[in-house]
Order: sequence, then structure tokens, then C-alpha cells
Amino acid sequence: MTEFVTHTIESAPAAARPALETARARLGFIPNLYGNLAEAPAALQAYFDLSAQFDKTSFTPVERQVALLAISTENNCEFCVAAHSVIARKMVKVPDAVVDALRAGTVLPDARLEALAAFTRVVVRDRGFVSSAAVDAFLGTGFTRQQAIEVVLAVSMKTLSNYANHLTHTKTNPEFAAESWKRTI
Repeated sequence: MTEFVTHTIESAPAAARPALETARARLGFIPNLYGNLAEAPAALQAYFDLSAQFDKTSFTPVERQVALLAISTENNCEFCVAAHSVIARKMVKVPDAVVDALRAGTVLPDARLEALAAFTRVVVRDRGFVSSAAVDAFLGTGFTRQQAIEVVLAVSMKTLSNYANHLTHTKTNPEFAAESWKRTI
């Protein structure tokens, strides 16, 4: 089996070092996803750029975490589910019942957030070929056409990280271990 290096600042290609330094300064550690993406500095930068753009969307911080967790569970990404569970609970203050339902794949206790999670999963599952009925249901809960496209942005961002984690067998950092999650397939 091919093994990928989880880079440190010192071992990373020169083009990836500034991004890793920024991450360490901001977070106090380098998430293993970033260390693995550093192998391809353009991919690491693309992830940061997509993340920055997703933060500018019309979704609230809670809604953004709901979408990211829905994508990561749908894609069975153990690393991202653990990381976003920590972010959701500790940084964004998403209610535990919402995070728990996303992790379990059950109905969320908030109807609006459930509509967002369900639509997001459909976008992932159907690879963007979402039925008019699914779009209408999403819009019928108060979301907008803009937000439907912003879900596609979230899927783009998480597909990059989820698939990179699958390819490189990213290990969950100790900082995320309390939220470890096992895939369902």
C-alpha cells in the first residue's frame, strides 16, 4: 500500500510552508488533513481558498457546520466528521442534539437545519443531479436559490478534503479524538 507523508512545516514543500505556519499559529497545531494536502501545495491552498469563500456565504456559522457535517458523513470521512464535530460543538456552539443526529444519520431536531442537511446529502448522493422536487422542498423551507448553489460550494470544498483523506488515510489528530467517528460502509 502506498503511504503518504503527513508533512510538518519542516518536511513540507516550500510552497506549502506558509499555509502550514498560518494554520499552526491560528490553531496551535497542524491538522493532519493540512499536513497531507501539503504534498500538493496547490491543493492545500485550494482548500483554504474554498473554505474562505464558504465562510462568506449567506449561511450562518451553524448552518455551515450542518452542511459540512452532512457532506462528511455522506462521504464517510472519519477525519472530517471528527474535526467538524469539534468545531461545531466547541467553536460554533451547534446544539449537541444537532451534531449527534448528523453523526448518526438521523433526523435533526430542528426542521430548518434538517432541510439543509437533507438537501446537502441529496446534492452529494446525486452528484448535483438534484430533482426539481428536492430543490423545491429546500426552497419551500425558506432557503434561497443562492443557498442551493452555496451548498454546491460546500460540497466542492468537502469533496476535496474528504477524498484527500480517503486517499491518504488521514489519521485523526489527538485534538479531534474525543469526536472520533467510524464510517458506515
